Amino acid sequence: MAYTDSCNSPQTVSEPLMTYYDMEYFGQITIGTPPQTFTVIFDTGSSNLWIASIYCTSQACMSHNRYQPSQSSSYVSNGESFYIQYGTGNLTGILGIDEVTVQGIAVQNQTFAESVSEPGSTFADSNFDGILGLAFPNLAVDNCVPVFDNMISQNLVELPLFGVFLNRDPNSSEGGELVFGGFDTSRFSGQLNWVPVTVPGYWQIQVDAIQVAGETLFCLEGCQAIVDTGTSLITGPSADIGQLQNFLGFTSQDGADGVSCSNLSQMPTITFTINGVNYPLTAEQYTLQDGGGYCGSGFQGQDMPPPVGPLWILGDVFIGQYYSVFDRGSNRVGLAPAIPYQTTTSGV
Repeated sequence: MAYTDSCNSPQTVSEPLMTYYDMEYFGQITIGTPPQTFTVIFDTGSSNLWIASIYCTSQACMSHNRYQPSQSSSYVSNGESFYIQYGTGNLTGILGIDEVTVQGIAVQNQTFAESVSEPGSTFADSNFDGILGLAFPNLAVDNCVPVFDNMISQNLVELPLFGVFLNRDPNSSEGGELVFGGFDTSRFSGQLNWVPVTVPGYWQIQVDAIQVAGETLFCLEGCQAIVDTGTSLITGPSADIGQLQNFLGFTSQDGADGVSCSNLSQMPTITFTINGVNYPLTAEQYTLQDGGGYCGSGFQGQDMPPPVGPLWILGDVFIGQYYSVFDRGSNRVGLAPAIPYQTTTSGV
């Protein structure tokens, strides 16, 4: 990894990620002067930055680091109200402006949300203090400029793209890395295959077909999917996922679909064909192993209504097997087989 010393020079930096049982991936940022440290999910499925704030009295906030604007000399009040809805969970807050630093990249005048209410259990059970969205600006609530857009416009990154490696070893606390301003060639094999973004907003791409054991069973005439680091599983229309779960022999146990891990060797490969290139997933790769002999399904039904949907979501189960580069300069996603985690000398 090449680093530059000057704070004013474009940089390529690596943000180490932590993981929680391969279900969440997060890293650290700081906000304010002096810096206050927070753990965030770097989410390519949304565009806003929000953080738990000192104003928040929800149970979810009590167990997390909370931003204190009065402790930052660089804080500027905005005062506008904020509301965001995710696939799971929502929150309300107010907008503020401060310096946000990601692995030495200091973004000036970043508008972000300070949560005031985080209802329900979604965020209470999480290991992160907030979410840093990495999707396109038109997806941002309240027209907030995303952090990565400010990195680009403030000339802070070498290239207008970032690369994501997610470690899928459930026994390792090493979650992977997110490279801002470049990508890490030591994390994947072969060449990146580039796929154009079809609808800027999410990182949305065209999938040609989805095959099970070599037979196209879904997405027969092509379908749309988003590459989303903030979604743990691979999701699709409920009818399709239900059919897939049945085909694979998944049964429900304690409210979750899965199968005995002893069956994995007999289960078929599932292949996503994207821009003419096949991206296969073996049963070991599309299941979640808890160490108890039971392997959970890496698929989940989720219906996204028109005009946005229907959409498949290629979440962490997919990204963990295929190194992903998100290129804002050319509006495209690059994919290549990921090399399983090991301590490497960066090839950025």
